[in-house]
This record gives sequence, structure tokens and C-alpha cells, in this order.
Amino acid sequence: MRDVLIIGAGPTGLFAADRLSANGVSVTIADRMPSPARKFLMAGRGGLNLTHSEDPDRFVTRYREAAPFVAPLIRAFPPQALRDWCHGLGQETFVGSSGRVFPKAMKASPLLRAWLHRLDRNGVRLLTRHAWTGFGRDGTVELENEAGEILPFPARACLLALGGASWPKLGSSAAWVPLLEARGIRINRFQPSNCGFRIAWSDHLKNRFAGSPLKRIALSHKGTCKAGEAVLSGKGLEGGAVYALSAELRETLNQEGSATLEIDLRPGMSAEDLARKLSKPRGKQSAATFLKKALRLKPEELALVREAGDLPSAPTDLAQRIKAVSVTCQAAYPIDRAISSAGGVALEELDEALMLKKCPGVFAAGEMLDWEAPTGGYLLQACFAMGARAADGIEAYLKTTGEN
Repeated sequence: MRDVLIIGAGPTGLFAADRLSANGVSVTIADRMPSPARKFLMAGRGGLNLTHSEDPDRFVTRYREAAPFVAPLIRAFPPQALRDWCHGLGQETFVGSSGRVFPKAMKASPLLRAWLHRLDRNGVRLLTRHAWTGFGRDGTVELENEAGEILPFPARACLLALGGASWPKLGSSAAWVPLLEARGIRINRFQPSNCGFRIAWSDHLKNRFAGSPLKRIALSHKGTCKAGEAVLSGKGLEGGAVYALSAELRETLNQEGSATLEIDLRPGMSAEDLARKLSKPRGKQSAATFLKKALRLKPEELALVREAGDLPSAPTDLAQRIKAVSVTCQAAYPIDRAISSAGGVALEELDEALMLKKCPGVFAAGEMLDWEAPTGGYLLQACFAMGARAADGIEAYLKTTGEN
């Protein structure tokens, strides 16, 4: 019998395995995919954003309603601890101009290779193409192998690190939900997070400007403003600034059925400054030419301004339109296109060590729990911190059994 079975080979499960095996605990990791950490590798394609360097008190507020749950985990395993861990694997990190922390390699694959090599050296066993099917009558975890055989897997403790419901093709399918609900564990409905939103654009905008970036803009919704970039798509709006407002927009959609988003195309200029520039004589120039010269307004930005109706003739009204293009979000993009998900195992179902109160010896961590965070390193930092807490909790539990 192994000491610990970890189900899920994402960052949370792999980190818990690393921490446990370094202390001499025998660990097996099972994952239904053909190879480990597929979503982690996908996240690293454009530069692996591990964590963020901002002030710790500000950092923990990023977790919204789950901040009281996540904050102690982050304080116990802060961003510098994650960076030190990377350095211990030979992967140096750096802080970018935005405060985000990246490995110098800017990819996940070198870090993952070093990580898996150390797990192998520590005796961690990795079972791919093994899916969790639940518990047997005696409470033993059961796994289904590639041949379709259901096999019991006795272990003194089990960590569930099965991911949420976004990017199911990479492994996070939430197929585990009914297995835990059968044990009386409350699962809050999964919803998309860090996602785009559907907007009913005109055919002109969809046909001519789908895929166009909107750079150096600011988005506002009900008093919350986020600066950044976005991308016009045929279905709506997506990109970093949109993702940063996704939780607020989603909650408004849940309550009201639609959500109004205001786009400031020139956040660096006041409405008064814009109005002064727009008050200059236009002469024989077309509106498009005049706006291009006066404000360097790009064709896709002009098309966006026109989505709200005919261009106002008064400079002050046109300035206000450019500062607050109002669009209506009709729905979030499907969860399988979201970067992450909200919802999952209700936090009240866990004790401080992340053990399920109704399943002694079974722990749960990572994106399968009901919390969310914006992009920028906050997601991965919390997943690593949960892996650390779960590993410590499992070690303490094993000692209470009197066998370790």
C-alpha cells in the first residue's frame, strides 16, 4: 500500500507530490490524460506567468469572496517561496515591468521537465490514462485503466486535485462532480471565469474588424474600471482587460440577464481635452479622416464608436462617446473556452488542512474548489499554495494514524 494517492497531475497535485516525496512519503499520481500537466503547458506557451510581485496585502484581495480562505494559504506559501522553489529546480525567474513573475525560459516545459525528473528520483509513481471512478464499498479509491478495468487502489490518504471545468480537452472536465455529490459533498455550479463575452455586433464590424486588437483602453462596469487590451471577435469581446472584469460581468448577467460594459478608447485623455481637439475646424475632411488625424482613431475604433449610433455632431458629445462606448454583454463565452472556472467544491466542506470533512483521509485542492482569481499569476500561486497546504495536512494526518 502506498502512503498517498494523488489524483490529478496538474500543478497542485504535482507540487503536493514533490513536497511529500521530499519528506520520504511514498506517492502515486494518477491522471486520466496521456501525459501530465497539459493545461500548465498550454498556459506557458505565451510566457508562463507564475505569480505576481505586488504587495502581499493587495495580493490576497485578488481572490474576491474566497480571500479569507486563500489568504492564509498564500501567506504560508508566498510568491517568494514559489520563486525559490523554481530556482531549486534550476529555473531562474524575473519580475516583468507589470510586476508579473516569469521563468527566464518564458516557457513551462523546462520547468516541468526538471520537476518530473525530481519526482521520479524521489520514487513518485505516475499512472497516466487512469481515471478516478469513485470509492468502493470499503472506501477504497477505484481507478479505471486504459483497458476499461476498474481497479482498487489502497492508500492511507488521497488528494483530489482534479481541476475545474475549463479547457476539458486538456483534462479539466469536472467529471468528478457526481462522485463527490454521492458522498453528500456540496458542489457549487461551475461558471466561466477569465473569459470573453458575447456582444451582438453589426455585420459591418463582424465582417471587417473581427480579430482586431484594441490597445491601451479602459473598460468599466458598475464603477469598476480595468485598463489594458482587448480583442474584437465575431462573437463579442475578449482579452486581458475583459478577463479582469469577467467576475463582475458574470454576476450582473446572472442577476439581470445582460450587462453593460463601457469602453474608454482614450483613457489617457480627459473628455475636455478630447472635446478641444474635436472643436478644430474639419473643413472638407470626412468624419473618419478628421478623427484619424485629430485623435489617431483607428478604423476598428471608429467602427466601435459607430456601434452606438450615428456620430454626435457636438464635440463634447462625441468626446463623451469616445470616452464611454457602451456595449451590451449578452452572455459569457462557453466555459470550455474560459481560461479558468468559478464554482466547485464548497469551501465549507473542507477543514483547515484541506481534508473533506465527510471523507476522512481524502483531501481536495486546486481549481476543483470554489474560488477564482484574475490572470496575472494569481491562479497558479494559489494552486501551488493549496498543494503545499494539502501536503502538510496529509503528512499530519499520516502521523495521526500511527503508521508513519
